[in-house]
Amino acid sequence: MTKQILYISYDGLTDPLGQSQVLPYLQGLSKQGYSFTILSFEKKNAYLLLKKQIEAICSGSNIMWVPLLFHSTPPLLSKWYDRWLMMKTAKKLHKENNFSMLHCRSYVSAEVGLFFQKKLGVPFLFDMRGFWADEKVDSRQWDLKKWWFRKIFNHYKKLEKQFVIQSKYIICLTNAGKKELFKLYEHELHNLSQSINQKCIVIPCCADLDLFDYNAINEEEKLKVKRQLSIKEKQTVISYSGSLGGWYMLDEMLDFFKTFKSEFTDAVFLCLTRDKHFVEKAIVEKKIDSNDIITLFAQKKELPLYLSLSFFSIFFIKPTYSKIASSPTKHAELMGLGIPVICNDIGDTGEIVITNKLGFLVKPGDKESYETAIKKMKDENFNKENIRNTGIAIFDVTKGVDLYAQVYQQIFDI
Repeated sequence: MTKQILYISYDGLTDPLGQSQVLPYLQGLSKQGYSFTILSFEKKNAYLLLKKQIEAICSGSNIMWVPLLFHSTPPLLSKWYDRWLMMKTAKKLHKENNFSMLHCRSYVSAEVGLFFQKKLGVPFLFDMRGFWADEKVDSRQWDLKKWWFRKIFNHYKKLEKQFVIQSKYIICLTNAGKKELFKLYEHELHNLSQSINQKCIVIPCCADLDLFDYNAINEEEKLKVKRQLSIKEKQTVISYSGSLGGWYMLDEMLDFFKTFKSEFTDAVFLCLTRDKHFVEKAIVEKKIDSNDIITLFAQKKELPLYLSLSFFSIFFIKPTYSKIASSPTKHAELMGLGIPVICNDIGDTGEIVITNKLGFLVKPGDKESYETAIKKMKDENFNKENIRNTGIAIFDVTKGVDLYAQVYQQIFDI
């Protein structure tokens, strides 16, 4: 008998994260016989733009999609409303479908899962992603000097403990995050004859490495793009892809580029982002020649071609407590393209980079660290095939699907 599963995400399927970190897994799991209903919260503009595209993907994979509108105003009250709406809709859908399990992505969704398991006996999978409440504090969205943010933070940290204890299984993005869970909750779990090692599995942010494959890059198209961007055929290109602001340290990345430029005088920085205004502001403040920076946005299907121009790609992530659980999807994509990286030590990324010779680790803001790495770059030859093969072994989406399938089987066998 087909297992009916309700997948709840406060991220939208029309968000980039929904397209890269939700749909590919569920498409793969659908092929293994699971039947999904997805309850997601969509930002209005993205929903209007991509609604038909996501509907077609879901329909082609026999997935039922129930999109709700994501609310952001008024602050706090809108979140309580969304949470109420999530619970109300989930209950209605359960009456119609009699779900065998709830797959809850992150903390707000897990509140619904906790209710279903306690009150209705429906098991839930806590796909925690990262330490969400701590992320809110680290990103300064929740100011703990204000009592209402302290109250919300404490509420979710108490719930975090319940999610860990009550869930049938836990998904974490990094081994570093799993070790932290062990440190925080192993004692309580041990008293209940449970263990983090038994009920938590690491599934990093995987990527479609059939799309991000240097073997699929057309050299003629590559030359054409270089001409369009006024990049010389042998010119040194450092790239960055993705959003800016928030966790990503644009100022420090540009400082690195300035230091890099002193050694590699022909270098250009290709910044593939929607957030052009951040780049324009920063290069004025840092007195960087605008001719050395190329900023444009590429749709996902175009991204491999633009990234293929890179000699190296760079990403610096703020080294906060919550980022021990961070698994950058961009790193998986870059590995599929055989591109070495310049990054800092976040989550499992540092260990993966050093162990497998995938690039250089530096300390953001430390010019001496930059200079040491740049000197090594002159002599280091990276093997594209090795980088890609390592990416396939760790980050290919098919591996992620197989790991999720193992977890599902464990839950249904309990």
